[in-house]
Formats: sequence, C-alpha cells, structure tokens
Amino acid sequence: MLSSREEKDGRVIILVGEKFDYSVHQSFRDAYRNYTTPRTAFVIDLAKTKFMDSSALGMALLLKEHAEKLGGTVEIRGASGVVQKTLEIANFHMMFKVS
Repeated sequence: MLSSREEKDGRVIILVGEKFDYSVHQSFRDAYRNYTTPRTAFVIDLAKTKFMDSSALGMALLLKEHAEKLGGTVEIRGASGVVQKTLEIANFHMMFKVS
C-alpha cells in the first residue's frame, strides 16, 4: 500500500508500505505527478518498508527527475535494515538526502 499527503509547509510525503517494488509503480507515480509547484520538496517515507527491489530504486530516480524539473528536492527517510542496506549499496546517499 502507498499513500501521499501534502504538508502545510508544501512538502509532499509519499508513504510507502511494506513492499516497495514494481507492484506499486503506478500508485507511486500517481502520488507525485500532479504536483507541479516550483521548488516542491518530496519525501519518500520508508519507515514501514521491509523490502525494496531495483524497480523501487528506478522509481525514486524518476521522482528525482520530476522534482529537479521543478527546482525541487527529494529526501528518503526512515529506511532501516535490508532497505537501508539496499540504498547504501546503490549509493543513494550520493544522489539523495537520506535520513
């Protein structure tokens, strides 16, 4: 399951469920594609995520591309365990703010 919400400060929080894989591709895209305000800050919240695969890494990169077109940013937060290791192996800390 995946959901998104806009905070009062304008940040868009994308809450990812237990699995971040190709099965959530369309809902992940839908979670951000209608946000077109310049300098939008997006946050991918992985606090509940127990598994992610390479397609999830690709989806995060597509969001980064979208955000950069707006002059915005993407932060990945809440990752732990295997998900944190996956992000480290992919060197995502070099492309995203990871907290």
